[in-house]
Amino acid sequence: MTLLLPVLAFLFVSLLVVGVALAFGSTGDVALQRRLGEVTGVSLSELDADPDRQSQIIAALKRLGEAAPKPASEIGKLRKRLVAAGYRRPEALAIFLGIRVSVAIAFFAVLATPFIFRPTVLGALVACCLGYVIPGIMLARVAKRRQHRIRLGLPDVLDLLVVSVEAGLGLDQAIQRVAEELAFAHPDLADELRLVNLELRAGTARSEALRNLGERTGVDDLVSLTTMLVQTDKFGTSVAQSLRVHSETLRTKRRQRAEEAAAKVGAKMVFPLVVCIFPAIWVVTIGPAAIKFVQILFPLAEQMKR
Repeated sequence: MTLLLPVLAFLFVSLLVVGVALAFGSTGDVALQRRLGEVTGVSLSELDADPDRQSQIIAALKRLGEAAPKPASEIGKLRKRLVAAGYRRPEALAIFLGIRVSVAIAFFAVLATPFIFRPTVLGALVACCLGYVIPGIMLARVAKRRQHRIRLGLPDVLDLLVVSVEAGLGLDQAIQRVAEELAFAHPDLADELRLVNLELRAGTARSEALRNLGERTGVDDLVSLTTMLVQTDKFGTSVAQSLRVHSETLRTKRRQRAEEAAAKVGAKMVFPLVVCIFPAIWVVTIGPAAIKFVQILFPLAEQMKR
């Protein structure tokens, strides 16, 4: 029985890892697989090894998430974080809750069995709480990385928007054209612009669609861009001139961020210098002198005792 529990825990963790990878796969990997499928003629479904097994794991995680307790205060935050990370499917919240509960149970099962550590109730409970928190940390990290990618692709979007608008295209057509042109270089931002275009086609007002873009991503630069476009549309000013001015402002903010990051380098280097480099310097500089002192002082101390 003591050997069966660790084996079951290992199998459970393995299936959980596969489910996490399938349920919350990177959008860049999906885009790359789709691109390879266009080149090789193999569809995305044919690249999957076992779609039935994948769908069963995702369905199991979904059922577990639907049965898990849902605090009302965290549901809204989790939905916004999932959307910011690029997971907009209706069942994404249930799958995430299922992953969170599964990781917590897996950590508890591993620490509660005498396989690696000596099992203790306190250690198992701490591991369970840690397993409950880790998926949220990973989701926040994924959302932050996606926001960083969107922030990096924003200057290209502004340049292409300026060129498209000055060439005679309307703002809606310019957004559609930019989304098509940047689908390979910046897939995350192109996907968000494509959603804006779909909302406009569905009859949503342009101001509301642009505000939804800023709320979905949570990127401050994109929020300021959408606010500027809404105000430009409201007051009837030149879109090209407004985009050009905003592009210059964005470049100034990027330069200020780079200067801020460069100013933080000195403070960030203190810890590795003190922990990793200074001890080696002390050993090299003070070590020979310390050995010499020991060789001289110990015989003198022995002579004084005699």
